[in-house]
Amino acid sequence: MKNKEFFTGKNILIVGLAKSGFAAAKLLHSFGAHVTVNDRQPREGNAEAEMLEQIGISVECGGHPFSLLDDDIDFLVKNPGIPYENPLIAEAVKRKIPVYTEVEIAGLISEASIIAITGSNGKTTTTTLIGEMLKNSAKTPVVAGNIGTVFSEVAAKSTSDDILVAELSSFQLMGTEKFKPQISVFLNLFEAHLDYHGSVDEYGKAKAKITENQDKDDYVIYNADDERVTELMKHSKAKHIPFSVKRQLKEGAYIQESTLYFQDRKIIELKDIVLPGEHNLSNIMAAVAASMLAGASTEQIGKVLTTFAGVTHRLQYVCEVEGRRFYNDSKATNILATKAALSAFEKNVILLAGGLDRGNTFDDLIPSLKNVKVLVTFGQTAEKMADAGRQAGIETIKRADNVEEAVPVAYSHSKDGDVILLSPACASWDQYKTFEQRGDMFINSVHKLK
Repeated sequence: MKNKEFFTGKNILIVGLAKSGFAAAKLLHSFGAHVTVNDRQPREGNAEAEMLEQIGISVECGGHPFSLLDDDIDFLVKNPGIPYENPLIAEAVKRKIPVYTEVEIAGLISEASIIAITGSNGKTTTTTLIGEMLKNSAKTPVVAGNIGTVFSEVAAKSTSDDILVAELSSFQLMGTEKFKPQISVFLNLFEAHLDYHGSVDEYGKAKAKITENQDKDDYVIYNADDERVTELMKHSKAKHIPFSVKRQLKEGAYIQESTLYFQDRKIIELKDIVLPGEHNLSNIMAAVAASMLAGASTEQIGKVLTTFAGVTHRLQYVCEVEGRRFYNDSKATNILATKAALSAFEKNVILLAGGLDRGNTFDDLIPSLKNVKVLVTFGQTAEKMADAGRQAGIETIKRADNVEEAVPVAYSHSKDGDVILLSPACASWDQYKTFEQRGDMFINSVHKLK
């Protein structure tokens, strides 16, 4: 572990006692830092707060008093989900106290090289693919960040024999100053999280911090088909490795005669790739580029691409029942994600969609419904979704109370060769605690059909 001495004796305030805050507090305390943790939840029943206090960490619960900033704080580590408009965070910025996320800590202490992945969509799939592709290579891949274990916790245990593969959000990257991965991956940039960042430009700048400190000895892999990403990459000092599903870019990953290449090296024929969808082809190309640069073999990459059917809840192939293929895309919590899922199938799709009503219409989804033969809606947006289906010319539109009921309804209107796809285009919180719970309910209902 590197740079432990950097933290020794520092006064550090951690704001937000979620998984990352809890891990960072214990870690920094072990380095000899003077750590104070602040959480808005009351102390009563706060097991994490009690555990931290037992090892000598000061914990302030129930609010965010400004007095916490009066003790010569060297820097503050905030939970990524806490906005900068939070009064305590805003006051820290005003007092010129550095505000980090635990990603900054991970980058400072890691002995392992780092592959960092960001983008609006596809991060988890790409991160998982890279982790699988690097198995059996010279270094041991360890997946961390938004999936897997807290990044700083993994970094503390890593050695030079490991390679950390980290999925990072814009929220996490905003709170970095010196973070410098050896390989960075920027998948795409769509309008998202504008309530947090204020504008798509600020959102893009936060994402681009993934390559901000890279130099000529590092690599940045980016989507050359995305104009916003390409523009942001002009400022990167790293070696540029583009990927494209539209053009042959000999310096990166590209398609030629239905075959995927990386820098003129044949990787795999497209027909042999199991994971469906053009958007996933972009994710695959990014993963191939990162894995090849990190030392993966073409044999291992090919093995992964001919067997990997998707991350759970992300256009995940579930099974086939009487010739009907079922796909779970419960992670599609917005219109953009559902459009991407629908583009993976040419025709004969039965779509299950609906969920939390955030006040938007589904007009943007209408052009993508051309391959949908039956629409089954549920949740708060059921009628809005049905209206979009009618405008798209879908003749058969059915309503169900929830996902569990939607599955047999969809099956009853299907035939051999159809695709039955859960891709809600909405958050799950009107009926389910998480999109994972919604997806699990879908899978359970599918298996009941057997």
